[in-house]
Amino acid sequence: MFDSLLIANRGEIACRIIRTARRMGLATIAVHSDADRDALHVRMADRAIAIGGAAASDSYLRLDRIIAAAKASGAGAIHPGYGFLSERPELARACEENGIAFVGPNARAIAAMGAKIEAKRLAEEAGVPCIPGYSGEDQSTDNLARAAREIGLPVMVKASAGGGGKGMRAVHDEAGLEAAIDAARTEAERAFGDGRLLIEKLVRNPRHVEVQLIGDRHGTLLHLFERDCSVQRNHQKLIEEAPAPGLLPETRERLFEAALRLGRAIGYDSAGTVEFVMDAATQQVHFLEMNTRLQVEHTVTEEITGLDLVELQLRAAAGEKLALSQDDVTCTGHAIQARLTAEDASAGFRPDTGKVLLWSPPAELRCDAGIEPGAEIGAAYDSMIAKLIAHGPDRDAARRKLLSGLDRLEVAGLATTRLFLRDALASPYFASGRVTTDFIARNWPEGWKDGWKAPKADGLALAAAALASRPRAAATPWQALSGFRLLAQAGCPARVTYVDAAAPESRVVLEAREAGGWRALAADGEAQEIAAQWTAPDRVRITRDGVAESFAAAIDGGRVWLCGPGTEIACAVLPLGDLGQDRAAGDGASPERIAAPMPGLVVEIRVAAGDRVAKGETLVVMESMKLLMELKAAADGTVAEIAAAERDTVEAGRLLVRLEPVEG
Repeated sequence: MFDSLLIANRGEIACRIIRTARRMGLATIAVHSDADRDALHVRMADRAIAIGGAAASDSYLRLDRIIAAAKASGAGAIHPGYGFLSERPELARACEENGIAFVGPNARAIAAMGAKIEAKRLAEEAGVPCIPGYSGEDQSTDNLARAAREIGLPVMVKASAGGGGKGMRAVHDEAGLEAAIDAARTEAERAFGDGRLLIEKLVRNPRHVEVQLIGDRHGTLLHLFERDCSVQRNHQKLIEEAPAPGLLPETRERLFEAALRLGRAIGYDSAGTVEFVMDAATQQVHFLEMNTRLQVEHTVTEEITGLDLVELQLRAAAGEKLALSQDDVTCTGHAIQARLTAEDASAGFRPDTGKVLLWSPPAELRCDAGIEPGAEIGAAYDSMIAKLIAHGPDRDAARRKLLSGLDRLEVAGLATTRLFLRDALASPYFASGRVTTDFIARNWPEGWKDGWKAPKADGLALAAAALASRPRAAATPWQALSGFRLLAQAGCPARVTYVDAAAPESRVVLEAREAGGWRALAADGEAQEIAAQWTAPDRVRITRDGVAESFAAAIDGGRVWLCGPGTEIACAVLPLGDLGQDRAAGDGASPERIAAPMPGLVVEIRVAAGDRVAKGETLVVMESMKLLMELKAAADGTVAEIAAAERDTVEAGRLLVRLEPVEG
């Protein structure tokens, strides 16, 4: 066994590999881009080496820099994780040439499965069932379209190289056939530098199932049972489980036999996964592709078998013979994994970026993560930030455990898919165990929306109460005084209007009560009694009309995050005024002053000195915390002064525009 390991990856998989390597007594070496210099995997490793800029093409995809880092550090082996260089035969060859163990299969096996066209040909030669289709040399649009017609629509147009759903198009009718072929080719060329395509008959109501293999360099090749990965969006997996629910015993045996036959045909000698598409009705299976690396979802296989796949990889790479036979591999219970990504699922899974303000996964779940409070999530890499895994004696127990854990997961600072994953696991369709790859479209035809049905003003009231009650360090003796107000004693309660900068039409008024709480008045006239008490620096207890709830909470500038079971609230809360003056968003201390409500960037000034403006007219557009805010005139008037310029960075309260109100 080598004594040191360089991990040519980042994020949660780098952290996960480091944990196993450390348990095995290996010294660990991390590599990192400029963007990851303070990342968790960098601080976990024994040593860390910078390899380039934030872009993956300038760091994690630089084979020369990875090898140079391994040689400079004296690393005995390189583990590529998944993604980046993990399925590049060039890395395996470079390791061999430099006397470094490659933790993965031999270069010939990687190359054999690297392109779908060649992989499908090898699978057919090995007697593995494949989807009817065309994968010939003539790649002209006319010929591919002709082949599709001969196969019979609907078909799947698929890039030969790469993965992750890039270069894939389902075609259901003749009208869009040639356009789909051209679009898939262009996307494949841009993503993989290889525009070759294959055409396959589209399997209706498909399930995505796969078999985990493990081999060594002494001819041992075993299967570690199967997984189901049918919950997907845009061909990207979201929820995975093992074993696959509802398989007939004969289907399961066909899967194992086909996967082992292909693995033996290419001399496979590490961890790898053979993927299949299966007709949900007939359970007929067809070869899809082989991933010659560790899979993201390897965790569920580990949970049901009790095996550490990274350890098995390391031992195989060191030339050891696996101390297992097929009969030694057993399946116990059921495991389900949910991939948590930094995305807004209610906005079509739009990626989000920002700082992680809160991160506290529940203890009852396995959590493979590469983040911690304070971590910055940028746009340079994949949006997955963690994997949450539950194991139980049966599928429903595992499902309920993961569902409960997602309820208790505390994360704030940017949008995540927590509530979507929770709703997916709770859906009767998923609970039935008959999920197909159209799960999202079937469950939410109009797209998933946040299941928390409270109106915006209700969420704003909670956020405003949290902000108003936050303990503040007293800078002077006067600031340390209690909240006694003369006006409240006189029967005219102090009132503060709050708006959400992301939705200025959503506003709530908090009227101070003598007992330390508020009466919250929404724009529609609805009122509720509300009180908030911070019980810890990151936790607030909010009582509404006598019902108390506890939230994990974070405040960053004016942005308030509240996270609770089934609830996530994120508001850029702006207090607009006091003493009952309900002014328009952005009017500052008086109707004549248009001031910056919070620090930010002046994006656009829509008026000039001397212009006549009407009440409600947008005068300035600002950007703050990635939100665009329209600052409006509080009354009719004339622009007397423009006090800022577009692209200026301004502090809170800075005068932007001054108006002369119309007399009367």
